[in-house]
Amino acid sequence: MPTLGFARALPALLAAAAAMGCRPQDTGTSGAPPAGQGQEPAARIDDSAAAPPPASAPEPSPRTATAARARAVLEPTEGHTASGLVQFTERGDGTLEIAATLVGLEPGTHGLHIHEHGDCSAPDGSSAGEHFAPDGDPHGAPRDAPDAHHAGDLGNVTASDGGMAEKRMTDDELSLTGTYGVLGRAVVVHQAEDDLVSQPSGNSGDPVACGVIEDATA
Repeated sequence: MPTLGFARALPALLAAAAAMGCRPQDTGTSGAPPAGQGQEPAARIDDSAAAPPPASAPEPSPRTATAARARAVLEPTEGHTASGLVQFTERGDGTLEIAATLVGLEPGTHGLHIHEHGDCSAPDGSSAGEHFAPDGDPHGAPRDAPDAHHAGDLGNVTASDGGMAEKRMTDDELSLTGTYGVLGRAVVVHQAEDDLVSQPSGNSGDPVACGVIEDATA
């Protein structure tokens, strides 16, 4: 059986779990003879005084605060083999933690960006639009001042000879929702290195993988 992609496998697993319901218990009668056939009806005994008090409900356990999270499952664009997972976690200090794991890349350095539209339907990834830049700032490096780079500029990832790349960073401008919210947008990996200077996208080439950012808090 072919392996399903992560995004496609989850609904199938949930459907399988729902189908495994328990059979209802048998609610038939015991077959005891009806009252009135040579038997005196049993005396009713009031055992309310002897009955133990009902057990009190257990105290609910305190709820553990759950960090708000989102993720994008990246699939290759036409003619490419790159794929991966990018996860976003809101931290208590107001920053957004970003963790990317990518495979199937050409060895070397590749631009990584958040694009304005959560649409990866075009074969070449162009439906994701331009870099996410709610303030109209120029393209730059994520280490630059906020007004000197796109909010969606995440810099580069470097793939090994085996085509794998990992990146972990925190960003104090991005969030999950609001003006700088990433939910409903797209993560795009590009074919070439982002030079972090050229306008409008660092001369990083065509998209090789694209994924829509979706809520993953639950």
